[in-house]
Amino acid sequence: MIALPDIIISVAYILGIVLLGLWAGRRQQGGSASQYFLAGRSLKWPSIGLALFATNISTVHLVSLAQSGFDTGLLNGDFEWMAAFTLILLALFFAPFYIRSGVATLPDFLEKRYDRASRDWLTVISVVSAIIIHIAFSMLAGGIVLKTLFGFNMYVSVIIISLVTAVYTILGGLKAVVITESIQTVVLVTGAVIITVSAWHRMGGWHPMVQVLRDSGGLERLSMMRPAGDASAMPWYSVLLGYPVLGIWYWCADQTIVQRVLGARDENHARVGPLFCGFIKILPVFIFVMPGLFAYTLARSGRLDLSGMSNSKGIYTLMITQLLPTGLVGILVAALLSGLMSQVSGALNSISTMVSYDIYRRYRPQTPDARLILTGKIAGGAALVVSLCLLPLLNRYESIFNGLNEIIAHIAPPITCVFVVGVFWRRASPASSRLTLWIGSGLGALVFAVNKIWPETFLGRVPFMMMAFYLFCACLVMQVFFSFVYPCERVVPIRRLYWNSLSEPLSWKGWKGIGNYKFLSLVLLVAVILLFYLFR
Repeated sequence: MIALPDIIISVAYILGIVLLGLWAGRRQQGGSASQYFLAGRSLKWPSIGLALFATNISTVHLVSLAQSGFDTGLLNGDFEWMAAFTLILLALFFAPFYIRSGVATLPDFLEKRYDRASRDWLTVISVVSAIIIHIAFSMLAGGIVLKTLFGFNMYVSVIIISLVTAVYTILGGLKAVVITESIQTVVLVTGAVIITVSAWHRMGGWHPMVQVLRDSGGLERLSMMRPAGDASAMPWYSVLLGYPVLGIWYWCADQTIVQRVLGARDENHARVGPLFCGFIKILPVFIFVMPGLFAYTLARSGRLDLSGMSNSKGIYTLMITQLLPTGLVGILVAALLSGLMSQVSGALNSISTMVSYDIYRRYRPQTPDARLILTGKIAGGAALVVSLCLLPLLNRYESIFNGLNEIIAHIAPPITCVFVVGVFWRRASPASSRLTLWIGSGLGALVFAVNKIWPETFLGRVPFMMMAFYLFCACLVMQVFFSFVYPCERVVPIRRLYWNSLSEPLSWKGWKGIGNYKFLSLVLLVAVILLFYLFR
């Protein structure tokens, strides 16, 4: 339980965010559908970068990355730094197409590149994944935190916070989401830095932590590139082969994430915004994963009491209550709530956009903007209810982060395939896209089901990262095969929707100076490679 001043800080923060969101939403009242769903395509790169980060970093990351740091060390930090590579791909190769084609959703882009069937399938998959991955898992992590800190019923507390978030999200649209997410990012990072500094101070610094690891035979916890056969089931080659499959879907082809880029003012902002996010993504290893590792060494040295913890899911909230004084606890709770609220708000907005543009408007193309916006608001509310119903099922996962990525590993491969092949190969045909999406999604669902029902089979022993890679390879073979069997018949209309060469997207000059997207991409690439080398 936490003290009254901390409760007051937490409640004041929630009220402040709601009022800010309602103020931003009120400015959008009476506006067009483009203003509601895409902020009138007026977003600048700082807002895009901060909103991308806030939508990505939810309470799931705060809670589960600390849990992974406690359980396995820095290993799951791979997901954070590998994200920089896919954000570079988004900035260089995907964002220009999205902006130039003027699409409102990524399913809309697939229709322009392939056909209507591809659009419909991606819409269904995107809505389902947003409900499960972006909303339900975030609610679960948030519920665990609120139960641990306040003693509240997990489901009741999550329902209240989610409904509060839905109010300003559904009323205000993307503008309200981006404005509140920008504030929430600052609060979230500030809170994470506080807990990291507190753990560092309690441990006495880096060298005492390393000494505890050495004495306990756990120095491998500092490594992010594990050898083959490692007990973590995530060796270095699975990261290099499997993460791009997950990452390209998540960062380049998932509506919940990319919607911030679709609302960019122009191509410069659409390119630089993701790169800005890429630089911010360097931080989570140090402020989200590292505290869990400090908690492990603090517990090993007797400076952190684990007696009240039933499993490692509660390690982050345990650190909050034992390492921080009154006042700072309230700030950390605000940071955790930021993660939950930003993730839920971003996902609800993307679901509203896809249901309105990709489903409702398809059957009623002359729908006025006011009706389109109303449809989106109803869809957002319905998605929230469905997400709440999934919480008991998802709570069965021992590790929230691993459960999340296991689901993504079976969803992402066909979507990543059709986007990558479609953007880089002109002969990718509409028939190949829809068949790859249908068969690939069915194959992923089948493998997932087999693993759950018969976990001791050969498939059940394949690490999820490698499974993602194998499924992607199968989808790649399928799409190339079907492209030759059912060749593309409409090359001219899609000419602007694929690159003729890898150098073509780099021919665009962009801004001059250090703000140039090519310079920023190079700096980010070198920085992340050096970091991986240091923590190899």
